[in-house]
Amino acid sequence: MSKFSNILTMILVVLIVAIIGVVGYFAYDTLNAKKVESNALSAIDEFEKATKQVKRKVPKNEDSNNNTVDENQSGSSSSLDELVNKMENESNTVSEETTDPNTETEDGEPEPVYYEGYEVKGTIEIPATKVNYPILNAITKKSLEVAIGLVPYGPGINKEGNTILYGHNFRNGTFFSNNKKLKNGDEIIITDQRGEKVTYIIYNIYQTTSNDAEYMTRDTQGRREISLQTCTDDSKDRLIIWAAEKGSM
Repeated sequence: MSKFSNILTMILVVLIVAIIGVVGYFAYDTLNAKKVESNALSAIDEFEKATKQVKRKVPKNEDSNNNTVDENQSGSSSSLDELVNKMENESNTVSEETTDPNTETEDGEPEPVYYEGYEVKGTIEIPATKVNYPILNAITKKSLEVAIGLVPYGPGINKEGNTILYGHNFRNGTFFSNNKKLKNGDEIIITDQRGEKVTYIIYNIYQTTSNDAEYMTRDTQGRREISLQTCTDDSKDRLIIWAAEKGSM
């Protein structure tokens, strides 16, 4: 009887430790999610203040539209996963840009805002899922842990053509975790560096493989459109959302 009691006690101890571990994990995950969202809102506030300014410092010889599709990339079928890896290897150039003293000012553009070492190119708001995050000019591992990433294909934020945004699907509900709850007709509000807010209406939602990148170079017939990409809950496939500027279709 004593041996049975000892075994039962050990089982109970293991169960208690396991429960404490699970509760602790979810508590940490929740607190981390709140921290990420709080920091993101602070970055958005700073970005909104910057858009009210009339001048912006930019590196000399900087291409005014560094998100334009490269002729050698426009027909690429490479997956976004490969693109993330490529940008991760080049991410060390971001910090150099933020401290480059060789700058000049251009009229009509705001002072750039940097968040976690990456330039904030805009913000995204999705009322239906209470999403509100900065959009960063990179899709590295680090940048995607703090905000939404701007994929370097397409015309740029709020420009004519297809702008692609990537966000993680985390279990704590941050970023694009709740994109699966969105439906056709829902709104997505994008603000660019000049302070222009454009409302996009979702009109196509589908699931595809991780190797399918055809949506990146789709023809928008001159409309301003966006594509959102995130992983499915099992991380095997990708959930893609298309949205067009309100009133353009």
